[in-house]
Amino acid sequence: MTKVSRRQFLETAAGATAASAFPHVWIRPAWAQAKEVRVLAWTHFVPAYDKWFDAFAEQWSSKSGVKVTIDHVPHLQIPAKIAAEIATQSGHDIVQLVGTGTEKWASALLDVQDTVDKLAKKHGGWTPLAENYCKVRSDGKFHAIPDFFIDFPGLYRKDLWTEIGMPNGPDSWEDLHKGGTKLKAKGFPVGIGLAHHDDSRASWRAIMWSHGGAEVSKDGKTITYNSKEVREALKFQKALYKDAMTPEVLAWDDASNNRFLASGRGSWIHNPISAYRTIEGSNKELADKIFVSLSPKGPATRRSFANCRAYGVTKFSKNQDGAKAFLEALVDSYRDAAKASTGYNMPFLNNYAKPPFPVISEDPKLKPLEQDAEYHFTTGYPGPLTPAADEVYQQFVMVDALAQFATDKMDLEQTIKWSEEKIKAIYAKFA
Repeated sequence: MTKVSRRQFLETAAGATAASAFPHVWIRPAWAQAKEVRVLAWTHFVPAYDKWFDAFAEQWSSKSGVKVTIDHVPHLQIPAKIAAEIATQSGHDIVQLVGTGTEKWASALLDVQDTVDKLAKKHGGWTPLAENYCKVRSDGKFHAIPDFFIDFPGLYRKDLWTEIGMPNGPDSWEDLHKGGTKLKAKGFPVGIGLAHHDDSRASWRAIMWSHGGAEVSKDGKTITYNSKEVREALKFQKALYKDAMTPEVLAWDDASNNRFLASGRGSWIHNPISAYRTIEGSNKELADKIFVSLSPKGPATRRSFANCRAYGVTKFSKNQDGAKAFLEALVDSYRDAAKASTGYNMPFLNNYAKPPFPVISEDPKLKPLEQDAEYHFTTGYPGPLTPAADEVYQQFVMVDALAQFATDKMDLEQTIKWSEEKIKAIYAKFA
């Protein structure tokens, strides 16, 4: 039997007395003693969300006693910043993964399965998309906590499409080609970027997938780019570019199609609803003419690209438990976050992945997006998001190939050959 000194006895008794006298006093856990959690996050395309996020962090800080500092940076800069911090083993406690899958950074990120399981139990489990994005296949564990995904619907000028007999806008890519050709002739072209930015990588993949094509098979290893379906998709994409668009899209960035729609010239864009929200705040007359539809279907199916967001806790963090506690509180607040994003942040948790949705279900224009989750997939489709699939995405292989083909710098077979060689070389590095 362990002997207890008189001093130990008195200290224990005093602690028990204090606890009984003040039963509702919150005793800070050990992680709260570390005092700080630093977060690397993107600059959200809906500014109101970042205001909410900063206020949420401040409120959580006041309750926990842990100072939360959020560094917002443009999304395209985040992968390089994460890589630099991993190289120096210093920096943020929490890093946001923006489009790049968890598996790429897994060796530097904490296994957060315990927190993920707690959240799943509270909120009905995770969607397959969340699991694909955040679970690492080598150990079967989540190394990131899913936050939300960004969908890509169609945003169209209802007044213009009504003039050509399509008041509900295009439901298929072929509808977009036919209607877009007519509207371009009237001075209102379609706008899909064909350059080095996220929207290009998302939209042109959606067209390929909807034609039944893909870069890789379901096993995540077999290259399938050299196929009849991809050829048909490429031919359609070239026709859409030439007949319904203008060469300006070859120099666009992620904000260009937003500006294009806001200018009054654009008849249709493939973009998250942030473009519509911006116009709502600056030009109500134009916003009243803009409606939202599902991403178009193709001859094979309806598929669109989901740009995912999740948070990883770095292994070099000095406050890993505090970081996990903060993220758990953030995910618990999904409904408030979705409202702050004005419907931009789409759910990864099953309890929220069905109507009624915050904001979306309350707005007749956005109500079609209630169905959106079932059509959205991410890099590597129809297989898993592997590091190889991610690198093909990051290197803009498909976008560069299409740009060459659409502008007649390569013919169809040259395009297939060039792309296939690039894809195979990347996958060979990870074999």
